[in-house]
Amino acid sequence: MKKLMYIISSATVFIACESRTYEEISDKTPIAEVVTYNKDVKPIIEANCISCHSPGAQALTNYSQAKNNIDNIIDRISRPTGDPLKMPQGGSLSPSQISIITKWKADGLSEN
Repeated sequence: MKKLMYIISSATVFIACESRTYEEISDKTPIAEVVTYNKDVKPIIEANCISCHSPGAQALTNYSQAKNNIDNIIDRISRPTGDPLKMPQGGSLSPSQISIITKWKADGLSEN
């Protein structure tokens, strides 16, 4: 009887465990507002990109640099984990952050 109870308890715990991340189970509601650089994109870039992409050929320190490199940015942040060209190095933007940057392009790359 103890063995049966142990098996049932173990199975219940095993089945109840959730291994998906918050982003995988969160609401995938589309972004309704127009995305702008200053309000939406700049904070993401400042928090995740500026440490490596400051002054130089690959700088992303202002609106023009981000706008002029948007296709490359989207390509690099959308690559699968493990790809050596994925950005940011050593991590990843959340799916919602990637959606914001992608929608910024779709919305016309507005600054304000």
